[in-house]
Amino acid sequence: MQIVTLETPWLGNRSYVVIDDVGERSVRTAIVVDPPRDIDRIHAVLEAHGAKPQLVLETHRHADYISGGLQLARETAAVYAVPPGTPDPAFEYVPVTDGTTFAVGQLTIRAIHTPGHTAHHMSYVLEDRNGPKAVFTGGSLLHGSVGRTDLVDSALTQSLSELQWRSVHRLAAGLPLETAVMPTHGFGSFCSAAPASTRGSSTVGGEIRCNSALTSSLEEFVEQLMRGYDAYPSYYAHVPHTNAAGPAPIDLSPPRRLSSDEVLARIDAGEWVVDLRQRRVFAAGHVPGTLSFDAGGNVSVYLTWMLPWGAPVTLLGDDEDQVARIHRQLAVVGVENIAGAAYGRPADWVGPQIETRAFPVTDFSALASERETHDVAVLDVRNRGEWADGHVDGALNVPLPELLDRIGELPTRGAAEIWVYCGSGFRASAAASILEQAGHGIVLIDDQFASAAKAGLVVVPAQDSHSGPWVPGSRGIRTPTSRAVSKAVS
Repeated sequence: MQIVTLETPWLGNRSYVVIDDVGERSVRTAIVVDPPRDIDRIHAVLEAHGAKPQLVLETHRHADYISGGLQLARETAAVYAVPPGTPDPAFEYVPVTDGTTFAVGQLTIRAIHTPGHTAHHMSYVLEDRNGPKAVFTGGSLLHGSVGRTDLVDSALTQSLSELQWRSVHRLAAGLPLETAVMPTHGFGSFCSAAPASTRGSSTVGGEIRCNSALTSSLEEFVEQLMRGYDAYPSYYAHVPHTNAAGPAPIDLSPPRRLSSDEVLARIDAGEWVVDLRQRRVFAAGHVPGTLSFDAGGNVSVYLTWMLPWGAPVTLLGDDEDQVARIHRQLAVVGVENIAGAAYGRPADWVGPQIETRAFPVTDFSALASERETHDVAVLDVRNRGEWADGHVDGALNVPLPELLDRIGELPTRGAAEIWVYCGSGFRASAAASILEQAGHGIVLIDDQFASAAKAGLVVVPAQDSHSGPWVPGSRGIRTPTSRAVSKAVS
């Protein structure tokens, strides 16, 4: 047999296609595990191997992406095997419970109930005539970590965390050490409870040696797991319901091309008009009212995190290929309402009569130099866990997904120029475009955070941070309680 791994790097996920290669036959049989919504990628793998899926498996009801399983099963007449959950799937499927077994060609799939990431979670052991070869662990046992247990209901996090520990121990105890561990999450995914290894492969024996869930007691594991949780994307609240209802087939047809009048009308209406160009290009000249989400960064996660569910989006890009790539990424996580697109440069989108805006771009060395002679308002838009591990002393932390609701906490417009940074520049650029619309002067720090200490800035963990109000003339900045503003972007 062959196991083909299909990467979805912008989500930190993997899907799998198992090809039964035993014997001489014109069409090989296949098993597909946790397929993404854009199943054209799955079809390409199947076609390349001359295979037809006989079985499509879901390890759990996904929160981070729309599943392509239902569409794939319908198109290929494959069995669609899904663990029942609450609410029950509103489509025809084969329910999977602990011990359910499927035979596909010369291969066998055996389900093991592994609750924790969700209550209904299943792992699947792949066996041939010589025994177990791999285990598809979904959001249970990851490479060096486990799947989050706080996505279902905060009241259930403690009990699900305990179940997660027991589940991974059950897998480790019941499988040969050489069994390959093949998770769906954990390669940068927000569904991972902690930073998981990005290595290409792992085994049960390898995880027994290094995975904290298998090297810690139940009490230690649960305490560490629950203490380490940070925020997760807001769209996770909607995606599981879409997957339970039965997702519509993905639509990747090109968005309607908009005229300059239509683009301006959408900006004037306060809609999400997103500039996908490289962030330094955006900073050098952009259409007032547009938002910067550099196509080289994690657009699908952070734009969807901030976007009101179902709101229309207009995409402005360098070319059709760039827009098509981001359109695909957004569709996979459930963004359906792409209102239109425009291509080229600002003059192509809105006409040469519209004056563009610009703001300066710099690095941490420039911030260090500026701080030698001036008090500077510094905004860190990374997530809280990143902030707690270390941040520029005196900075205010407002994670990018919270910025629209907390913009009223920043200095009075025009009173202070805000220097904004993140981990690499992508989130800082998005924040800068939002703050500019709200009337603030902005300096974008487009730099790796690791460069901050090298530049001579004091980097401290959260407990050592200076305190005090954020006002001109003070480097000590406290993190205030969140408060909403009536209109985030003006």
